[in-house]
Amino acid sequence: MTEAGKLFVGGLNFNTEEQSLEEVFSKYGQISEVKVIKDKDTMASRGFSFITFENPENARDALQAVNEKSLDGRQIRVGHAKKRSGGGHGYGQGSYSGGYGNSGRRRGAGGRFDTGGRDS
Repeated sequence: MTEAGKLFVGGLNFNTEEQSLEEVFSKYGQISEVKVIKDKDTMASRGFSFITFENPENARDALQAVNEKSLDGRQIRVGHAKKRSGGGHGYGQGSYSGGYGNSGRRRGAGGRFDTGGRDS
């Protein structure tokens, strides 16, 4: 289930801040929230964020315009944020995922997904 107007932005440069994301995405409409997700212990960026537009149509426009573009030297991936089903840990805003079908897995060496010890 997607939340209208909320985008997942992945592949961020670890130095990208909320202000620069807002500058890029606000060209497409009024933004109600920008949240770069940070590690709870180190407070370092985890390389992804959520951006919520007041108007869902603006979110669709931004997704089409910015997905796979370069930001701060990294190619970013933009998709509609999807509410995660089931348990598990959320990312600050009530358990969302980027909707890329990797169910919380991390990319490990060689481009494979690291399942964190779980079986696929």
